[in-house]
Amino acid sequence: MHDSELSIQNIFQIGSFGITNTIVTTWAIMLALILFVYLYRSRFAAGSGKLKTAVDAVIIAMEDAIAAAAPEHSKRLLPFIASLWIFLLVSNLVGLLPGAHSPTRDLSATAALAAMVFFSVHWFGIRISGLKAYLAHYLSPTPLLLPFHLISEVSRTIALAVRLFGNMMSLEMTALLILMVAGFLAPIPILLLHIIEALVQAYIFGMLALVYIASGIQAQQHRKLQSEE
Repeated sequence: MHDSELSIQNIFQIGSFGITNTIVTTWAIMLALILFVYLYRSRFAAGSGKLKTAVDAVIIAMEDAIAAAAPEHSKRLLPFIASLWIFLLVSNLVGLLPGAHSPTRDLSATAALAAMVFFSVHWFGIRISGLKAYLAHYLSPTPLLLPFHLISEVSRTIALAVRLFGNMMSLEMTALLILMVAGFLAPIPILLLHIIEALVQAYIFGMLALVYIASGIQAQQHRKLQSEE
């Protein structure tokens, strides 16, 4: 196995800033998704057909999953969580293309996604509960727990990034090792393994993000109900 097959490579430089294959792949995925959404809205959204039925079914399934965790805020959370799920799924599956690698096998990419979830937790919490009320939940049930709340915020964000990176990197390494040993006699099991793992990892990351956001919102609402009683 060559190191270059799994390593992050610089494609070109802009000044002192290196543009890696992870950045190029990530932007290509985002542009492809934007183009799909534009074409779907302009040509298919108003009509009927198999594509519209499939897209509607996926959106309803995601909305139901969000409503199970945050029933009062599913409409507000749907754009963010759905975008996260779709982007992660496509990113994980890109590794199946010849010569391409999943951006999520790069720790810098998963760290950026985890940081986005970190800020989104506070964004939604403040938007829904208000700044003062949201910050107050860090002092509940006692101010002595404030350091533990802060450590928890940081540690779970790091765990979110490392878990996705570790799983996707190990998946690509496993696929390469199997191809080295069995050649192209075992493409179907590798393909199925990659698809299943891509689905599972995208679902878990999105669900963890949803749980973090919902727990921040609902903890504050529960505290507000208790104060009213």
